[in-house]
Amino acid sequence: MTPKELAPGPIRSLCLGLFFLPTATIMTSRTTLYRSSTAAGRLRKVYQRPFAAVEHFKCNYSHSSADKRCQEPDAIEAQLDFRKFLDILRYDNDLAEINDEVDPHLEVGAIVRRVSEVNDKAPLFNNVKGTRNGLWRMFGNAASLRQDEVERFGRVARNLGLPPKSSWKEISDRFMSWKKAAPLPPKVLQTGPCKQNKMFGDEINLEDLPAPYLHEGDGGKYLQTYGIHVLQTPDKSWTNWSIFRGMVHDQKHLVCLVGSGQHNSIIRDKWIENGSNEMPWALALGVPPIASIVASMPVPEGVSESEYIGAVTGKPLDMVKCELSDLLVPANSEVVLEGTMSFTKKGPEGPFGDYLALVFENEQKMGPLFRVEAITYRDNPILPISCPGNIVDESHTTAQLAAPELLLLCQEHGLPIKEAFAPVETLATWCALQVDTDKLRDMGTTPEDFCRKVGSIAFHNKSCMLINRILLVGDEIDVYDWDKVMWAFTTRCRPVHDEYVFDDVGCHPLTPYMSQIPGASRRGGKLVSDCLIRSEYTKPRNFKHVDFENSYPEHIKRKVLKNWSAMGFSS
Repeated sequence: MTPKELAPGPIRSLCLGLFFLPTATIMTSRTTLYRSSTAAGRLRKVYQRPFAAVEHFKCNYSHSSADKRCQEPDAIEAQLDFRKFLDILRYDNDLAEINDEVDPHLEVGAIVRRVSEVNDKAPLFNNVKGTRNGLWRMFGNAASLRQDEVERFGRVARNLGLPPKSSWKEISDRFMSWKKAAPLPPKVLQTGPCKQNKMFGDEINLEDLPAPYLHEGDGGKYLQTYGIHVLQTPDKSWTNWSIFRGMVHDQKHLVCLVGSGQHNSIIRDKWIENGSNEMPWALALGVPPIASIVASMPVPEGVSESEYIGAVTGKPLDMVKCELSDLLVPANSEVVLEGTMSFTKKGPEGPFGDYLALVFENEQKMGPLFRVEAITYRDNPILPISCPGNIVDESHTTAQLAAPELLLLCQEHGLPIKEAFAPVETLATWCALQVDTDKLRDMGTTPEDFCRKVGSIAFHNKSCMLINRILLVGDEIDVYDWDKVMWAFTTRCRPVHDEYVFDDVGCHPLTPYMSQIPGASRRGGKLVSDCLIRSEYTKPRNFKHVDFENSYPEHIKRKVLKNWSAMGFSS
């Protein structure tokens, strides 16, 4: 199968790019925020009453989540406006508004990281130590999980305009439905909220801004961890959005981790071919939630993400032109940095504690310098941050979106795959594929041929760069149930015999087993684990599960459940 045969169709690439949400940015505002001198109990002191200086949606709550005495904000609008997204989290009682002063040096990172690990409310920090000219408040955990199992993926769903009780299958189906969407160009406005305040030239000093130092061991302050970089080809035919991390280098520059082979590299090469040694660049922070999601996907080359957002939401995205270039950014962005990306000037970047949950001492690479020549921002701007690490944060939930892309790839190549899921328990590096075993038998294929076809399709596609293991399971296994998938893996896949290795395919360079091998290239081993019973390839299933659901008649199960509490059980 040739690379051309494996190439994704237009508007179909719905998955994660090579580098995920580590990023950082800079902002400024002329409104001074109130500071509390109280330092005690910062992690627990959460206010229901809105911060006095900030106007937003108001709603009264009782302790019962069912008693919400106001109208729910429009979910579609919430995915197109960062502050309306905060309003809908507030409505969901999923926003912790913290008015005590917090320190951007490790304290903010510690709170955000703790929230990720216990699935607590998303924190909004209204009083950040070191704020100058109103720059800035901070917000974290935009797409991590909730504690309530019914709304486990509720925050992710709200990013996509879906109800908070949406399952991951419903989220995946939402992505699948976007496949046939036609691009819808943005609406260009004369001005927007991101133009309320402006700074230029000598007014800008990145080192004075409270950029967060997120983990012990990081190489510096990462201002950009959840914004979108905006780059455009010289002929202006294609504008690319992407998310890659950025560290404060000096008063005027960020240094960023930019991966080779990405769309931003293709655009850079076009400028170099024109004889340029730099290109216009913008970094938009606090963008519409759907923009952050789309910017993390490998939308096909030549397709502008702003048009893609219009396609999937059915509404043109409001955009404004930058101050120093013709680049367009979302009009309601919280902060926009403008300047240039150098092709010749570099600086040390890293180390950084990324989404694979390790930070290696003194691991620095040289990255391009991004010169900041203008900053525009809203009143009382909010810097969104991602503090990646162990599961689960937005870098993992967005990485899970590789699964619907792989499902589409397999189906387009005629393979009988019904469902796909990349469990967060594996940091989305494994993907379980549910096989339609009736159609599998009709293929008349062998286990090796089938596994080789699946692996060839997946491992030669950019959208599956992070996935290093695919588990094939029968259609009686719920791929969205981690315990069931692990049961199938441990009992049906013979080590070595039922595993098919692909040792010359692209691997994610930040994966520790790749990055820590001296001289290693970006190519290495991946595999397909066949968790189907061998007989499922040739005849109908001749086994059933041994559990409460499958081992007893309905009248016995009903009687047991009816009398469960009376027998003294509480589960």
